Amino acid sequence: MIVTSEEPFIFSDLTLARRLERTEAQSNREFVEARATIFPESGARWIEVAGVYAMYDGIKSPATQTFGLGMFGTIGAQEMNTIERFFRERGAEVFHEVSPLADLALLPLLNERGYEPVEFTSVMFRPIRREHDRAAQSNERIRVRLVGDDEHEMWARTAEKGWSEFTEYADLMFELSLVGAKRADALSFLAELDDEPIATGALSICDGVALLAGASTVPEGRKRGAQAALLDSRLRFAAERGCDIAMMCALPGSSSQRNAERQGFRIAYTRVKWRLAERAEGFSG
Repeated sequence: MIVTSEEPFIFSDLTLARRLERTEAQSNREFVEARATIFPESGARWIEVAGVYAMYDGIKSPATQTFGLGMFGTIGAQEMNTIERFFRERGAEVFHEVSPLADLALLPLLNERGYEPVEFTSVMFRPIRREHDRAAQSNERIRVRLVGDDEHEMWARTAEKGWSEFTEYADLMFELSLVGAKRADALSFLAELDDEPIATGALSICDGVALLAGASTVPEGRKRGAQAALLDSRLRFAAERGCDIAMMCALPGSSSQRNAERQGFRIAYTRVKWRLAERAEGFSG
C-alpha cells in the first residue's frame, strides 16, 4: 500500500496549485493532440497565452476550455481577446477552469466581460513516497495491468460499459476513452476479474505529479474491489517513477470525493468553471 508522507507537509498554496493545474493542462493538451492525430478533420488544436492552455477538442467536448488562467502570467483584456477569439472562430463556447489561487484581478475582469460560474470541481491531492507495501488485496481474483497498444479499443469499450446506465453518453464516452488511451505517454490500466475486463483507470504524469482519471467499472463488476486495486496499482507505478504527489478531481460532495478522502486525499481547493454568457460573446473584437 502506498502510504502518505509525513515529511515534508504539503500546503494548499500557490506552489501546489501551479503544479496541479499544469499537470491537468498538460494531460488535456496531450488529449487534444491525440484527437488531432486520430481525427485530423476534427480541427482539434491548442494554443498557449500567458501560460494559459486554451484547447479546442470539438464543440461538445468537455476538453474544450482553458486551464491555468491567471496562474502563470498576467491576464488582461488583450490576452482575453486572444483566448476568446480562438474559441469563437471555431464556433465553441468559452469556458475557463479557474483556481481560487489565481490572480485576484481575474474576478473583476471576468465579471465585466460577462462570465458566469457554471460548475465546481474539488481538486484533490495526497503526498506519496517511494517506500511502500502492496495494499492488502480485497479480492484475490482481480488482476491489474497496463494495456498494450493493440488493446486500446477493448479498454475504451470497458470504460464505456461503466456508463451503460446513461445510454445518451455511450458513444461520447467510448470516443473520449479511445482518444485518451492513444495520448502520448498514455498509461491505461485495466482491472480483470478471472481474466474478464471489469474496470478501467488512467494515469498521467507531469513533473512529479500523478493525475488519476478515467475511473469506470462495468455494472456487474462493481463492489468487487476493482477500483481500490486500480488506485493502488497506479499509485505504486507513480511512486516508482519518482512522483511525490497524486491528484484527482471530483464533483464536490460526490461519492467519488468521499472515496478519495477515504484513501488519504485532501481537498487542495475548489475550482470554478466560468462560461462566457451568450449576451457577452460580442464583447471583444
